[in-house]
Amino acid sequence: MVMRSSPMPRMSRRGRVTIGVLVAVFVLFTLLGWGVQAWTDWLWFSEVRYTEVFTGVLTTRLLLFLAVGLGMAAVIGGNLWLAYRLRPQLRPHSLEQATLERYRMLLTPRLGTWIAVVAGVIGLFAGLSAQSRWNQWLLFRNGGNFGVKDPEFGVDIGFYVFQLPFWRYLLGVGFTAVVLSLLGALAVHYVFGGVRLQGVGDRMTNAARAHLSTLVAVFVLLKAIAYVLDRRAMLLEYNEGAKLYGAGYADVNALLPAKEILAYISIVVAIAIIVFSNAVMRNLVWPGIALALLGVSAVAIGGIYPWAVQTFEVKPSARDKEAPYIARSIEATRSAFGLKETKTQGYAASNLVPPASLATDTSVVGNARLLDPQLVSETYTQLQQVRGFYDFGPKLDIDRYPVNGKTSDYVVGVREINYGELSQNNWINKHTVYTHGYGLVAAPANQICNGVPYFVSGSLGDPAKEAAGCTSPTDQIPTEQPRIYYGERMGADDYAIVGQTGDRNVEFDRPTSTGGEQYYTYTGEGGVKIGSFTRRLLYAIKEQESNFLLSESVNDKSKLLYVRNPRDRVEKVAPFLTLDGDPYPAVVDGRVQWIVDGYTTAATYPYAERVNLQQETTDELTNRGTFQLARENVNYMRNSVKATVDAYDGTVRLYEFDDTDPVLKAWNKAFGGDLLLPKAEIPAELSAHFRYPADMFKVQRNLLTKFHVTNPGDFYSGQDFWQVPNVPDAPDSGQKQPPYYLFTEFPGQEDPRFQLTSAVTPNGRQNLAALISGSYVDGQPTLEVWELPDQTRVGGPVQVHQQMTNNGDIRERLNVLSVGGQAQVQYGNLLSLPFGDGMLYVEPVYVKSNNQTAFPLLQRVLVSYGDGGSYVALANNLTDGIKQLVEQGKGAPQGGTPPSTGGTPPPTNAGPPPLPGELATAADRVEQAITEVKAAQTSGDFERYGQALKTLDEAMTAFQQAQQAAGRPAGGSPSASPAPSPNG
Repeated sequence: MVMRSSPMPRMSRRGRVTIGVLVAVFVLFTLLGWGVQAWTDWLWFSEVRYTEVFTGVLTTRLLLFLAVGLGMAAVIGGNLWLAYRLRPQLRPHSLEQATLERYRMLLTPRLGTWIAVVAGVIGLFAGLSAQSRWNQWLLFRNGGNFGVKDPEFGVDIGFYVFQLPFWRYLLGVGFTAVVLSLLGALAVHYVFGGVRLQGVGDRMTNAARAHLSTLVAVFVLLKAIAYVLDRRAMLLEYNEGAKLYGAGYADVNALLPAKEILAYISIVVAIAIIVFSNAVMRNLVWPGIALALLGVSAVAIGGIYPWAVQTFEVKPSARDKEAPYIARSIEATRSAFGLKETKTQGYAASNLVPPASLATDTSVVGNARLLDPQLVSETYTQLQQVRGFYDFGPKLDIDRYPVNGKTSDYVVGVREINYGELSQNNWINKHTVYTHGYGLVAAPANQICNGVPYFVSGSLGDPAKEAAGCTSPTDQIPTEQPRIYYGERMGADDYAIVGQTGDRNVEFDRPTSTGGEQYYTYTGEGGVKIGSFTRRLLYAIKEQESNFLLSESVNDKSKLLYVRNPRDRVEKVAPFLTLDGDPYPAVVDGRVQWIVDGYTTAATYPYAERVNLQQETTDELTNRGTFQLARENVNYMRNSVKATVDAYDGTVRLYEFDDTDPVLKAWNKAFGGDLLLPKAEIPAELSAHFRYPADMFKVQRNLLTKFHVTNPGDFYSGQDFWQVPNVPDAPDSGQKQPPYYLFTEFPGQEDPRFQLTSAVTPNGRQNLAALISGSYVDGQPTLEVWELPDQTRVGGPVQVHQQMTNNGDIRERLNVLSVGGQAQVQYGNLLSLPFGDGMLYVEPVYVKSNNQTAFPLLQRVLVSYGDGGSYVALANNLTDGIKQLVEQGKGAPQGGTPPSTGGTPPPTNAGPPPLPGELATAADRVEQAITEVKAAQTSGDFERYGQALKTLDEAMTAFQQAQQAAGRPAGGSPSASPAPSPNG
């Protein structure tokens, strides 16, 4: 007698109602959140006039969600239903079947519901995964050809970039669907008796066997397709033999044929499974044997054979065997990252003696940048802040402007609101009163006034600053609309509500020269109108802020400005771009425009080196004024878009910069074909401010350290590789020296140009190997390399900095500047400048007292020529330093061997040594003068500050004379001239 199991207990009505209510509430709030986000996004995209991006991405995501989700649900649900339909009507009696009966009683009355729920949940997750692939689908549908074929199969690169990723994703979906169907069908067959573990007769009915074996056969057929796609994907994988990406000798001669054979074997096995399990043998023995043979073949043909070829044929002569494939990788990498057109020229740097022409040069020496945009940010904040809530950020930017008929580089910063510094940081102040910053502040990069920048733009007319003589009486870079409603200091929560409130202005605009305050009302086109109750309710829900409904500051003319960070704004408009980490402001046609470089990238360019963008672009400045890029692995990169964001009204414009990029063309086509403004429509005044993008340059520079070697044999040996040096004044930090912008003229260039430069050293050594420069020539990006001889005596940045600062005379004088630890000596950019067939190094020296409110003062300039250690000077300014170098070089043969003593020549006017007390007295005067400088800084009295600097200059001069009288090399003195002077 078979005992029947009782059905599982049912949930009470109250429990079902409770669960239903909880589910309904969860769904309601989820849908409400999605709805509010979608509605506000639509309003925002309407404001910036890029609704085609919003609708294009949203529609694509919805279609992918529905297509893949419904498809997955249909496959899973269909197989579960089919397994139930194929159940045996009569089941043999056994303890196993008696145990399963209670589950059959639970499932059978609502089997359709159970199948729908299971299929629906799986389809939901599949759809959610699919909608995130919207970018792959749009490229798959809109991508074209590159016009370049891969070297192995002769297939256009467009297949790998646009087609292959989505095909591989679909294959993954197919595998998932088949595996889940197989597991689900097996479970249903087991529950309803199609598959048994106990009882007499066959363990599987014919119907169940046919169903399950068909699913296994489909899985094997998908595996055959996977082998075909894997043959193409091998051109993207890492080659251990050559230490490069792309198929190598063993891959091409062993693994590629193996995968083709395995694809045919998979087809045969799939047929064998269907035929032998259902038509011939009607059991699973032979199909099992076939699957086992497939597994053995995969190990033997796809694993052991390629390993044997790699081990016994390639490794003993890898240099020769891998040479053709190394050449492929070099060619592909240089093409994928825009390195093919790099101009390389030799630079002997054979002259080690400072030439007399240094003293009269205007192209290199005259344009040498002394202001470090990272160090002088504090100086800008202290001298141009005006109010405590203004801020310039941790790093300024470099740009160039033509002033009085001469173009030179300027250190520029935007005076923005730092909401964290508001004394009353309530909702009204943060969002309706302090809505914007004011002014672009600029100073020539090579002019110093009393150790601080000479401001020529953006001053608010503070009489105290003008009395110090460090502000131009006229605005040399005039700005018609200086208000900054959109800037880098604005976070996601820093929205602003602007618009007319009655007849009065309520937005704080700027302080007046008389100490008062001026107010303003926003009149720009930007912003989302929130005058209606519906809009205010909508944004009250979005921001979770009731003041949108309750505050009188929100009225029928109000507008809401949000997404105010320029980089975030462009990223939202163009989510398919990778954005440079350093947006910068420029005055274009009288308005402040943020310029953001946009990159198109891909990760499936055959044979190209794959790099991690975050790793390759991280250096000393990352997260200290520049944004850190995401951890994105790419092997193709183009600076295809120049985007601008108007700092006043937030207008976003996307300009096509690389009109030959197939990836950009695909994206433009995906969004209707008119998403980008043509390159021909870029205003000339805007293009004059384009600069070679820093993150693109870092990636190219890092790749050039290896891929400047184009001979496969030399590449394999790695003897000629370079490396990027560490920060010169902190080599143990492990941080790479950032590239720096200069307006200068390098050998072979006809005129000074604005360029991004970097020095590199031989791998494992510290001498200089080459200089790399990126600039625009006639609007086209140009990479240039000046390569020094292998055995050059010229030092690299780290070596030169150590030689200069460890020089006995200079070290003593630097110690004097620190006043026994009461001040910090900080070093600016160490500039490597080729000049006169030699190398000129320039490094500004800043001094910052330990006072909490102090800021760095440029007090000295370190210069060296030749090998970095033989001709060195520490001077008040660059002009004096160059004169000292020229004097040191007099009498030495040009290009000959420099003096072996190192450092500056001994003084010629040494007299009898004074008493030690006289030297001590001079040192005391210096200490007293420095104390007064710090006190003047703290007081904010600029007249007193200028007098303190003059006193310090006199004290340092007296100390220098005392050193000379004692027979020691003379030190320098700080400049105290109130008028700006070129190069300090």
